[in-house]
Amino acid sequence: MTCPAPWTLEHEDPSGARAGTLKLGRASVTTPIFMPVGTQAAIRTVSPLHLKDVGAQIILANTYHLSQRPGEDVVKKAGGLHKFMAVDLPILTDSGGFQVFSLDKKEVTEEGVSFNYEVDGKGTFLTPERVMQIQMDLGSDIAMVFDECLPFGADRAYAERSVARTTRWERRSKVAHTREDQTLFGIVQGGFWPELRKRSAEEIQEIGFDGYAIGGLSVGEGHQNMCDVLDVTVPHISKQHARYLMGVGRPLDLVEGVARGIDMFDCVLATRHARSGTLYTAVGRMRVTDARWRKDMFPLDTSCDCYTCKNFTRAYLHHLFKVGEVLGATLCTIHNLRWFANFMAAMRASIQDGTFASFRKRVAEIYPEDTEPKPVASYPSPGQRGPQKAPPRAMPGKRHGR
Repeated sequence: MTCPAPWTLEHEDPSGARAGTLKLGRASVTTPIFMPVGTQAAIRTVSPLHLKDVGAQIILANTYHLSQRPGEDVVKKAGGLHKFMAVDLPILTDSGGFQVFSLDKKEVTEEGVSFNYEVDGKGTFLTPERVMQIQMDLGSDIAMVFDECLPFGADRAYAERSVARTTRWERRSKVAHTREDQTLFGIVQGGFWPELRKRSAEEIQEIGFDGYAIGGLSVGEGHQNMCDVLDVTVPHISKQHARYLMGVGRPLDLVEGVARGIDMFDCVLATRHARSGTLYTAVGRMRVTDARWRKDMFPLDTSCDCYTCKNFTRAYLHHLFKVGEVLGATLCTIHNLRWFANFMAAMRASIQDGTFASFRKRVAEIYPEDTEPKPVASYPSPGQRGPQKAPPRAMPGKRHGR
């Protein structure tokens, strides 16, 4: 039996790209959406005061890490994750499956997973029931079932056993989840075998969840392999439910995921890159730590409306990183989060106004499948001789306010 879907479709592009709304008890979230990650109940270097200003609609926290430190009992005593963090936005907690299965030493049984916490060596045993209880105690708006995330390169025989075990674990998760004000998403696995992906999608949907995630990607497979897996998985997932691609956040991956019918994404790259001075702009990625920005008096992105771009120059941000001032990481994180919010809003607008194809093409030109930042055009500083170049054009699509 399928649960009522809290997601509604509003527009659909011929490619399959969708614009919709995810209705949660705390607030409604427009999709497609990129969700900032706050693994340890905080978006690193950024105060909750900035979250709404950057356009964040929903954020993530990590079940696995929070159960270890400070412990879900502490969060529950504080009144739940929202009060603990002083955040009014909806929060999604992942099950910790990816983190657990990325550990080198663990023992997987039918009952659950045994391992030692990598920080202090504390012995831990997680079961579907335990993971559900942790998330109910945390009080997130969306909880994720406990699944087994297959590593890239897993053999077929193990993958078949894993898919069957994941189905059983997710069935147990559904039974154990009793909090009615918390939305529960299932997770589709299956590795890189089309028939296993199809099988997993059918079995998980037969259990019935409020939304469906695609797991087991962003594990080192590369962009094209990711797209190939989505091509054989998404057609088997209900069109009436939100579809969530876990752990993916590069611009090209986002637009190609949306083109294949994905509605929700999360990734640490936007904030992790910001803390090292790597920024996303309308004309490509840039490293503000590069020497050529030392005297540049332009903002990071002349088309961006974030607090950082409205108040600070590339030269100032370059200086902050050179002297080791943490404010540099904060200001760059604010910019990257706002940039991704604007990027997704522009993508949504292009689906609504019929220009998604051109948006998709432009993203591929500006952000091709790469791993290193491409050079960003430099602009004459105020007072320099010669005509000033026009600011870079914003990403395709309509500009949106906060």
